[in-house]
Amino acid sequence: MLPRFNKIKGIHPGTLLKWALDNQNLKGSELADAIGEHKQTISAILNKRRSVNPSLSIKLSQIFKTEKDYFMCLQASYDVKIIAESELKETPNLNNIRKVVFWDTDINTIDWDKNKKAVIKRILERGNNTEIHEIISFYGKKTISKVVKSIKESYLPSFEKNIRAYNLV
Repeated sequence: MLPRFNKIKGIHPGTLLKWALDNQNLKGSELADAIGEHKQTISAILNKRRSVNPSLSIKLSQIFKTEKDYFMCLQASYDVKIIAESELKETPNLNNIRKVVFWDTDINTIDWDKNKKAVIKRILERGNNTEIHEIISFYGKKTISKVVKSIKESYLPSFEKNIRAYNLV
């Protein structure tokens, strides 16, 4: 028996399917055969590379004896969670950062947390006063100092100059 929806809300349906298949000692290919789906479709869902659609939700509900919309609701819940998480990610005030500083990427798609080290290095090497202040305001001096210590070297003299000028050591 599968868990109640409210207990698993927000997880990818593939995660639940893997768990259910493991509990029943079934393979994805066996599930695919049982419901008349392509093995690649089930594999993609099990590996979170594909979403469950309404037709598949109905087929899965027959096998796992759930409501017809069980897997569809789980998919919708997962999709909402992913979008909500991406909207919660904070960004610096992009009005204070020239796009030309990030000439090689779309400034609107930068993951400011994941690429923190590269962002800080780029701004300290090529940024103006406003941009450096924005990054300090966004990350905080303590975080920037920690990141600066992990940067092995910079070929631009402005990097060291800005570290000293903004007391980021």
